[in-house]
Amino acid sequence: MPVLPGAEPYRHEGGEVGVLLCHGFTGSPQSMRPWAEYLAGHGLSVSVPLLPGHGTRWQDMRITTWHDWYAEVDRALRELRERCGTVFVFGLSMGGALALRLAARHGDAVRGLVLVNPGNKVHGVAAHALPVVRHLVPTTKGVADDIAKEGVTEGGYDRVPLHSAHSLRQFFRTVDRELPQVTQPLVLLHSPQDHVVPPADSARILSRVSSTDVREVLLEQSYHVATLDHDAERIFDESWAFVERLAPEPVGGKGSRSGG
Repeated sequence: MPVLPGAEPYRHEGGEVGVLLCHGFTGSPQSMRPWAEYLAGHGLSVSVPLLPGHGTRWQDMRITTWHDWYAEVDRALRELRERCGTVFVFGLSMGGALALRLAARHGDAVRGLVLVNPGNKVHGVAAHALPVVRHLVPTTKGVADDIAKEGVTEGGYDRVPLHSAHSLRQFFRTVDRELPQVTQPLVLLHSPQDHVVPPADSARILSRVSSTDVREVLLEQSYHVATLDHDAERIFDESWAFVERLAPEPVGGKGSRSGG
């Protein structure tokens, strides 16, 4: 199945400092592309993988699980580590949960984390019924495009396969158990007006990680997909300042190559 226009993975070969960006559930690298290009413009090596089952059609997602999604970002991190001495991991929504698990599992191989509206739990009165309901009802309405800025889309699916939602619920539970293993410096940016992930998820994450170098930033002008919203530049600038502060070597570009 062809990848939707704009949903292609992105890679830029810059300097010795790399950033892995993880997109969200039912989304694609389209939601991360401006952020990725900003970082590439500052000389960083950047990787934005497309998660399995994403960026094509929701039917393709239905046959994947969180194990597939995590395996892809794990592979991308290992690849980035082969060519960069220092690697950061950034994530949006479920991508934030993926980033947290990478940090918990890989330890010092991840220098720091920047999370935007990270998810920690599948909410709603029907969440507990997913193990059964997913066999009776194939999909529910999508969660894409929660963006305050007019005329902007993230190119996500308009339907959520319930098999995938059930797997996401299992994944969030797995990550929550591992949060105390996260010790890396952390910037967490979240939107008070988020119609997909409530502020309680960010509060839960901040209360359970073992990180001591932590910065929390409120994105007052944005909804869930803040990387494409009014506060996008704030996110980009905060993340760049974070990398500059923590990178052990000068941050800057050597020869570069980018691709969609």
